Amino acid sequence: MTFRAVSAAIAISHFTAAGAAHAETILDVAGPLLAEGHSAAAFKERCDTYLSAIAERRDALAGRVGPASIDGDLALYDETLGLLNLAYGEFALYRQVMPGEDERDAASECQTALTGIDAEISLSRAIYDRLASIDARKADPAAKKVLTKAVAAFERAGVALDDASRQRVKSLQEEIAATGLTFEQNIDDDVRTLKVRPEDLAGLPDDFIENHPPGEDGEAEISTAYPDYYPVMTYAEKDDVREDIDKLFGTRAFPINDEPLRHMLTQRQELAELLGRPSYAALVLEGKMIDTPAKVEKLLADMKKAALPAGARDYGRMLDALKETDADATAVEQWQTYYLANKIRARDYDFDSQEARRYFAYDNVRDGMFRLTQDLFGVEIRPWDTPVWHEDVRAYEMVEDGDVIGRFYFDSHPRAGKFSHDNALQIKSGVAGVAPPVAALVMNLPKGGHDTGLMRPSDVAIFLHEYGHLLHALFGGTQKWLTQSGIATEEDFIEAPSQMLENWVYDYDTLATFAVDENGVVIPRDLVEKMNKSRNFNKARYDLFLMGLANISLQLHLPPTPENLGAASRAWKDEFDLVASPEWLEYQASFGHLPSYSALVYSYLWSLVIAEDLFTRFEKEGLRNRETAADYRRLVLAPGGSKPAAELARDFLGRKMNFKAYRRNLDRTD
Repeated sequence: MTFRAVSAAIAISHFTAAGAAHAETILDVAGPLLAEGHSAAAFKERCDTYLSAIAERRDALAGRVGPASIDGDLALYDETLGLLNLAYGEFALYRQVMPGEDERDAASECQTALTGIDAEISLSRAIYDRLASIDARKADPAAKKVLTKAVAAFERAGVALDDASRQRVKSLQEEIAATGLTFEQNIDDDVRTLKVRPEDLAGLPDDFIENHPPGEDGEAEISTAYPDYYPVMTYAEKDDVREDIDKLFGTRAFPINDEPLRHMLTQRQELAELLGRPSYAALVLEGKMIDTPAKVEKLLADMKKAALPAGARDYGRMLDALKETDADATAVEQWQTYYLANKIRARDYDFDSQEARRYFAYDNVRDGMFRLTQDLFGVEIRPWDTPVWHEDVRAYEMVEDGDVIGRFYFDSHPRAGKFSHDNALQIKSGVAGVAPPVAALVMNLPKGGHDTGLMRPSDVAIFLHEYGHLLHALFGGTQKWLTQSGIATEEDFIEAPSQMLENWVYDYDTLATFAVDENGVVIPRDLVEKMNKSRNFNKARYDLFLMGLANISLQLHLPPTPENLGAASRAWKDEFDLVASPEWLEYQASFGHLPSYSALVYSYLWSLVIAEDLFTRFEKEGLRNRETAADYRRLVLAPGGSKPAAELARDFLGRKMNFKAYRRNLDRTD
């Protein structure tokens, strides 16, 4: 396959009421992605280009004289941070997807350098003084929000500290970034394998077994990569096989990540204390919807209280099912939960997830999501003729009324050295009337059609989840201010749009447009009805598990750092999770959210509450109601970060958001 295309550089400049903020436009700085001709040397050269352009703008802003203004100083500041974010997003992509270790290392080094110049900007008294002196009384609400957030960020970063302390802050920020990247790469590199006899794969789908034939030694090989791990945990009949692969999965990057994690936590605590905060959790929560550690702890306690009754019922049903084959069982083990939940759905709800898999081939699911986007929002998804970095990658454009309003990449399948989780990356923020946003999904889903690419319903939900982030980035990428463009809300809101979109995997009218078997037969309505009836089983117990992870995330960022990170993490998880952690579990070592989310993993749960409340309008008005979808796009996604997240939810719902939908869904037994 040839990866070539005509890809013209699009000029981006920040425009205010007064016009262009800077003579050189942002995309003129580096041009299109290095999808072709990439190398460590090319990445270093490109990084230097970005760093020089950012430094030029930083120095120009710090050197301005005369009265500071919205159109002059704030616009240049916004463009500087926009360019910084653009560069960071691009090199985050390179680090996650590039085939060569030297290329990924070069991308990591660039991310660290970008963190350094970001710290320099946030600690510049000259820039702070300019922004703090702006008279914003006549500014519009969006500009006032940009300015208020900018000034607060400087003050939170330590701009008032003495020179030595500010230099230490900068050094800590760089060290934390570098350590976090090492932590993440150690996880990505540690894909473990297990040799099993063919008979050990009993219970797994036929296509899985066919794609894992025995080697010359007569044994098949399965790995901890998601397309292997989750099917084995869900379908393998042999308990010891599930335990063995789960032990490999639950000890990934251990012990190699013990030192980087400990170092990162120590650095973060030092930074917090230097900035006058009692903990890094307290520091990072400032400005969020849930803005103190005590409030997070209360949220988790309230959610535990809400989920515990239904969660205990779920757990009891799984234990009863386990006793049918092991009369002496007294507890459900971690490696048994997926298997038992699947067994109960089949027995009590007549829902066979293996049967459902037949209708979810990756290629069809992808095309179906595009059709859903067109049906709901009136936009077209078409191929984008542009270079890509691997033969598996696909590129697309989103078009509305003949205009390209967004571009994106799908890097959907696992390979050696690639990022091992699933995420969405906002590569380039859009500017209203100037240039569209660019985003990417980096995932680890099965590849192909009905022969190799069959997905579980939960895989489809994951795909929709990440696609929800992408829609947020594209529809929100139309702001006047770069720092408000795309996914720019409070961090503990950003998982709400993605989690809400997961609901469409249960909508028959949507599934009927793409969910077909190898003969083109549409998924039966009664199968979808059974899937819906079974969907809430194990929801509460799984939410309690997520609360345990959120607790790990929070407690690791409250001093003191425990001597045994694994033992402490197991105890913190088990404060919420009804399934006790096995003694061998070292979840913290492969907890890939810790570098980027730090203490904010609770945001998945808080966003879930918001998502389920937002979804009530679609439940009432119809999941394929274009007017409701238009309101959702206009009121929730399109504003980007121009309004507080609580206002976005209120605007769409017509009221303040609440917990009612979340509690109702926990109690559903249909």
